[in-house]
Amino acid sequence: MPVIYERLLGRVPVDHIGRDLQVVVPMEELPHERAYQLLKRCIDLAFGLLALVVVSLIVPWVAACNALTSPGPLFYRQKRVGRGGRIFEMVKFRSMVPDAECHTGAIWACAGDDRITPAGRILRKTRLDELPQAINILRGEMSLIGPRPERPEFVEQLAREIPFYRARHAVRPGITGWAQVQFEYGNSMDDAKTKLEYDLYYVKHAGPLLDARIALTTLPVMLALRGL
Repeated sequence: MPVIYERLLGRVPVDHIGRDLQVVVPMEELPHERAYQLLKRCIDLAFGLLALVVVSLIVPWVAACNALTSPGPLFYRQKRVGRGGRIFEMVKFRSMVPDAECHTGAIWACAGDDRITPAGRILRKTRLDELPQAINILRGEMSLIGPRPERPEFVEQLAREIPFYRARHAVRPGITGWAQVQFEYGNSMDDAKTKLEYDLYYVKHAGPLLDARIALTTLPVMLALRGL
């Protein structure tokens, strides 16, 4: 049943695969996988440099919109969990009011979130707020494609509740990923579990063809303004 589930839905059923991590994360690195990792890193570097050029072109417009609608820092830095569980600071265009969590602590964003600024709503809909993560890509902390990096506070909670949650850290996190193009934004434990199943499918089957499919699917998602 798990094999059928995986093939039909493109997800790894975490509740039905037993306790064998080998089922989720292959332990052997074959020569073609090393070649794939080298190719992926070259693509990441090329994308990172190109994205920095785009960022430099839109910075004045984003800064002007933020100054008019929600004065504050242009960029937003937030701790996220990367490959191997290492903590790094992810960079984004600020899309929420300054000190958005000063009264609530860490919470998931949701549809209609009143913390999102008018300029931030456009940035998030088009996913242009993610472009500054080119800096993280060039540093080797992220990749263009991979599971979205989660906040340490949420990782601790989700790892206690969901089997194999930390297995998603076997690869570099990405700006876009299999879960992002297959599933909407989530803000609950059930949503996090579904996204994990997509992430683990990527961890298990990552390769040039799946990466190409994700990249080609991401553009229509951006044009359809399906961001939160």
